[in-house]
Amino acid sequence: EWREELVSALPRFGHRNWILVADSAYPAQVSPGIRVIDTGATHQQALRVTLAAIEEAAHVTAILWVDAELKALDETDAPGIAAWRRCLEEMQLGPRLQPAPHEVLIARVAEAAGDFEVLVLKTIAIVPYTTVFLELDCAYWDADREAALRRRLNCSMNRTP
Repeated sequence: EWREELVSALPRFGHRNWILVADSAYPAQVSPGIRVIDTGATHQQALRVTLAAIEEAAHVTAILWVDAELKALDETDAPGIAAWRRCLEEMQLGPRLQPAPHEVLIARVAEAAGDFEVLVLKTIAIVPYTTVFLELDCAYWDADREAALRRRLNCSMNRTP
């Protein structure tokens, strides 16, 4: 059961791990850190379950990436794309979605998979450029605090004894 696989992976996962909720044509990448699970679920079902599981995890949060190509598609190019956009709006994900070119996202996932686990939840969706890439991040430490820490470290290292 894919839900059990997701729930069992989350305690192991931390920042730099990725979870993808992918359409059915997402390629089987050969990087050793990538695990693909065929969910048999709709895209919306898999995304809702994944986001809920991450929300329940105290240690991680997700940065949501989508293909930049998604914005340029219309129903003529990709039947079903309007319904997928409505689904994302209904889930109130719009402000959280960060676009990047598909090839850039694929390369980032492949690079991460060299050192970190990536879980690909393949759905039954047959609409292109609809994969949601969830880049996991630390839930209890953020970029602002990290930057402040680095500034303090720089200051203390630059002082003369």
